[in-house]
Amino acid sequence: MGYQNISFPENSLFLVTGGAGFIGSNLCEAILKLGYKVRCLDDLSTGKQKNVDMFMSNENYQFVKGDIKDLNTCLSACEGVDYVLHQAAWGSVPRSIEMPLFYCANNIQGTLNMLEAARQKGVKKFVYASSSSVYGDEPNLPKTEGREGNLLSPYALTKQCDEEWAKQYTMHYGLDTYGLRYFNVFGRRQDPDGAYAAVIPKFIKMLLQNEQPTINGDGKQSRDFTYIENVIEANLKACLAPHEVAGEAFNIAYGGREYLIDIYYSLTDALGKDIEPLFGPDRKGDIKHSNADISKASRLLGYSPEYDFVSGLNEAIEWYKENL
Repeated sequence: MGYQNISFPENSLFLVTGGAGFIGSNLCEAILKLGYKVRCLDDLSTGKQKNVDMFMSNENYQFVKGDIKDLNTCLSACEGVDYVLHQAAWGSVPRSIEMPLFYCANNIQGTLNMLEAARQKGVKKFVYASSSSVYGDEPNLPKTEGREGNLLSPYALTKQCDEEWAKQYTMHYGLDTYGLRYFNVFGRRQDPDGAYAAVIPKFIKMLLQNEQPTINGDGKQSRDFTYIENVIEANLKACLAPHEVAGEAFNIAYGGREYLIDIYYSLTDALGKDIEPLFGPDRKGDIKHSNADISKASRLLGYSPEYDFVSGLNEAIEWYKENL
């Protein structure tokens, strides 16, 4: 289980795009701990320098400030790279509805630039972040690859386009691509601030400050919350996946189902707070229920998530207590 025993050829170089973000910085950290080289590419538009400051003295780490919307930047970043872990993207369903042109330029054209750069520079494996949002309004649970519905947001559309472009690059150019459909990832260094902040860090921060959080909707929506360690495992195992399963997308989750209102009260209990939440309107474009079938990733990538929701949540709470 986990990824601590995963090994790559000596001196392997990983390019992590969006490496100063929540998921990206955790990937950088894990790869450096395993003893390999990391090049972090980030324009710091949503990522934060403080997330990667701790690596600056590591001789195996290199930071490149650059924008994936620029092909020359992507080509330069892919020079000498063995594995690309492409995490750079703008998230948030509601924000994508407000900014469709930017999401197209960043999430679709940016990903296409990275695919082309990886092809030209002879990268071995191209692993990229997709999203559970590609399931749209498909009502069946658990969510299973190959059974998608109507997309509900520009963000979801960008991720579906990324998957289709990646498939083309495997089919026509022999670039091994692997899409990881993340389900509500949470954990250390996830940003608790801003209008589009993820719900778990936002709740934790507000409760620690004795503020009253707002739950969008009735709190009865459910999610397959996935601890960051599981996502690191999936990325690294995808880098070792066989060519035969390239061009595919995989659900990356724990395979559980947690209701938002239950999570809220779990947090109040864990933090010793007696604060009732407020309830606001539903968020536009949100899926009501989400729960993943992870059997495909298990079978074809060897994915075996180590952290269930409770163990991940306990680690996250401790991290935020120390770092907020």
